[in-house]
Amino acid sequence: MKADTAKKIYKERFERHFDELRWLYMELYDNSSMFAELCDKMEGFYKERGKDLKALDEKREKQPDWYKQNDMLGMMFYIDNFAGNMKGVKSKLDYIEKCNVNYIHLMPFLETPKGRSDGGYAVSDFRKVQENLGTMEDLEKLTDACHKKGINVCMDFVMNHTSEDHEWAKKARQGDGEYMSRYFFFDNSYIPSLYEKTVPQVFPTTAPGNFTYLQEEGHFVMTTFYPYQWDLNYKNPRVFNEMMYNFLYLANKGIDIIRIDAVPYIWKELNTSCRNLSQVHTIVRMMRMIGEIVCPGILLLGEVVMEPEKVVPYFGTVEKPECHMLYNVTTMATTWHTVATRDVRLLKKQLDIVNSLPKDYVFLNYLRCHDDIGWGLDYGTLMTEGIGERSHKKYLNDYFQGYDGNSNSRGELYNADPVTGDARFCGTTASMCGVEKAGFENDEAAMEKAIQMDVMLHAYMFMQSGIPVLYSGDEIGQVNDYTYKEDPDKAPDSRYIHRGAMNWELAGNISKKDTVEAKIFHSLEQLEQLRKKEKVFVSNADTWTIETWDNSVLCMGRYFEGEKIIGLFNFSEHDKTAWINETDGDYVELISGKEMKPIGVNIPAYGFYYLKKK
Repeated sequence: MKADTAKKIYKERFERHFDELRWLYMELYDNSSMFAELCDKMEGFYKERGKDLKALDEKREKQPDWYKQNDMLGMMFYIDNFAGNMKGVKSKLDYIEKCNVNYIHLMPFLETPKGRSDGGYAVSDFRKVQENLGTMEDLEKLTDACHKKGINVCMDFVMNHTSEDHEWAKKARQGDGEYMSRYFFFDNSYIPSLYEKTVPQVFPTTAPGNFTYLQEEGHFVMTTFYPYQWDLNYKNPRVFNEMMYNFLYLANKGIDIIRIDAVPYIWKELNTSCRNLSQVHTIVRMMRMIGEIVCPGILLLGEVVMEPEKVVPYFGTVEKPECHMLYNVTTMATTWHTVATRDVRLLKKQLDIVNSLPKDYVFLNYLRCHDDIGWGLDYGTLMTEGIGERSHKKYLNDYFQGYDGNSNSRGELYNADPVTGDARFCGTTASMCGVEKAGFENDEAAMEKAIQMDVMLHAYMFMQSGIPVLYSGDEIGQVNDYTYKEDPDKAPDSRYIHRGAMNWELAGNISKKDTVEAKIFHSLEQLEQLRKKEKVFVSNADTWTIETWDNSVLCMGRYFEGEKIIGLFNFSEHDKTAWINETDGDYVELISGKEMKPIGVNIPAYGFYYLKKK
């Protein structure tokens, strides 16, 4: 791209957003010199952006819905667990392609202190890769290789806090006022005690309270998550500016999707919950505009682990958008509730809520991720069925540990609170479906049942509106890894049970016909290829649920440009009949190729059908 052309393009983007960006910035900070610095730096990052990335930006600007197509399929993994390091991931791109994946989420890889990393979310340097994983140069080579194969790359951007080992934190410890002002420091407990009255605790058992007392410094510092993660003070414009420079630096390394970690927490205000405050939306909106000016090819993915009414605002509005995509957290948790209860009614209600939202809203759908499962369900609805919150959470945790409800699941609790009885759950998809138990007991019949449940759940996930994401290892039915208990740095955190290293020996079994790995991999492969083939799976298709008159069977419909598909999913270990009555023509079942009438459909235990109107 010629310099004059590039300058013109940048000027047009900048002028398009300048008035709103300046207004929002001045509303928050009322600091024109800091705003001028931000604008100068933005132009500098644009000039530094590589020509291939600029060409990709232009292409995506011309096709703004590029990420909403039916070929999008994600996979998330820790680099070291998946392939050792960045170079290892680069060597596994053919395998990723074989999985039909065109979007990889590299779990946190920036520098963190050993033993105080929180799985990589305690960043000590935003411009340095963990030494064991490689270098920034390796990252650039990886993203470039991915782009040549049409694979998008996602990374975590931890905005809420830094590690206590970050350069800013070290200077703050030394009493440097400028750097202390980048965090929340108090020389006595009075103000922290006022915050504690209104701010909920994230980890009441493992990391109680929202402040940590620094003995040597004689100060309290805000630490919402863990004592070694210091909350950043976004009331200071220097914090916002510097974090935006980090954001643009990483975007220029070839990152396509920036996952904003813990986004609801980033603005703190006394006498509030310090969650979901209006200033958060101002910051995310500014971030969106800064991206659209400097690197419009990137997407913002918001991590908002809350109920739907608090999640949806992070999309912004059509006129003033914020995040491009958000996680469908509540649906994920409700899915596992459905597995444990064999009752689809709550899930149907949840899907109806999501389906009623504007089609521009794109959710990432997943069965499992790197994190635990918190049982943030719609207990108001469950109470109408006589189901209490505390007793139901206990039932779910007992079920998935294999203690109750004729369960074949295996896993462990996380952050169990003996006072409230609350706890979260950890385990891989396969272990939660019974693959681990069946393998341990060498029970072939139980294994077939477990595989069937695993595949059915993926088929259901692919049917949802949005982008499906796999957790690495799920494509081969990888089970829980209990070896984390042998590592003193990991042993206290049961989430490592589902963060086990990719078993490449087992992955080699996908070429062996009768193995568990082959059965799951090729079943998912068939589903993935169907999804890419059928245009009705685009994100902005019409989606709805259909009453089946059986509480164990979920029915979902999709319609786009004259094409219609009905998905039927049996969440029970018993054969069921879906009492639907679709009389608008003939249908064909896409997996078997058989003609089927969508009227009173018999579905085997943990079975599913994709019925397409002919």
